[in-house]
Amino acid sequence: MSRALVALFLMACSSFAAMKGQALVHWMDYTTALEKAKTNPKLIFVDLYADWCVPCRAMDATVYSDPTVAALLNNRFYAVKLNTESQDSIVCDGQKKTVKRCYFDVWELSVLPAFVLVAPKGLTILTVSDSMSPQEMQSLLYQFLIKEEEWIKR
Repeated sequence: MSRALVALFLMACSSFAAMKGQALVHWMDYTTALEKAKTNPKLIFVDLYADWCVPCRAMDATVYSDPTVAALLNNRFYAVKLNTESQDSIVCDGQKKTVKRCYFDVWELSVLPAFVLVAPKGLTILTVSDSMSPQEMQSLLYQFLIKEEEWIKR
């Protein structure tokens, strides 16, 4: 019985953290991020998810609810969330495709969670397919910022 209560408590905490995490990072539309990057160049961080993806929900609950991660994404990047199953059209690497086709064909991804770093001109810099802790995400974002000046010119 106590295991069931602990599991219930952890699920409740996870749900609360997920709601909190959604509010911390100021996610924007992909097309809006590309437009903003034209006038105020910043790297575009794209979080790819699917509604069925449990590790994606865990990332929302733990990583994107972390104040340092959220501050980095909000202040130094344009943060975008894209559903990999979406049929909405976007421009990825100069090609107009659905989000789903960008995920598979252009970004050559096949697992979730996944992240894409995009230069202000819309070209893909790199992709990452992995679940991570808040500390690992912080480290990754700081590594991106070390090369920011070089990558913004792409």
